[in-house]
Amino acid sequence: MDTQVLGISVDSSDCLYAWAESLGGITYPLLSDFFPHGRVAQLYGVLRPEGYSERAIFVIDKRGVIRYVDVHEIDDQPDNEVLFAELYKLEPELAEKDRQILQRQQQAEAASEPEAPAAEVVMYCTPWCPACRRARAYFNEKKIPFVEIDISRDRTAAAQVRQWAKGNETTPTFLIKGKVIVEFRIDEIEAALKQT
Repeated sequence: MDTQVLGISVDSSDCLYAWAESLGGITYPLLSDFFPHGRVAQLYGVLRPEGYSERAIFVIDKRGVIRYVDVHEIDDQPDNEVLFAELYKLEPELAEKDRQILQRQQQAEAASEPEAPAAEVVMYCTPWCPACRRARAYFNEKKIPFVEIDISRDRTAAAQVRQWAKGNETTPTFLIKGKVIVEFRIDEIEAALKQT
């Protein structure tokens, strides 16, 4: 799609740089809305009196008209599929083309990959997830073998995670001996590993 993503935060540019680095890098530009503090967030109506902004998504068309607004509490994750549907409404001619490409990719993945990983521990993750890095270190330190699936590349796996995590692409999510664990919860992971 002919779309540009831009991240805006009331944090300082140093803070945004550190955040992007903690994710292993990002592929979109970030704007610091630090000085004057929160001015952009204020103009869009999402600056809270406490000085931080809500998690908000604005889809703005090429003429500068706001076509879609989605505002969440800071800890809530927006649904990517809803966002894609809104973008497709703006560019319907590209929507069908993108759907065909995605369908071909999914068919190729289904033909070339086994149905499910043959492992007692499967971690569904993303490259930028700090909790995924902690889980990986935990499994390596405890010498627990695991299979890692990147849901940013495997959209079938992402759909599975959304089913398990109430519609969210929450990472890490684990499948351990048939038990689903959403988020890195060591006590739940250890209990699942002890099951026979």
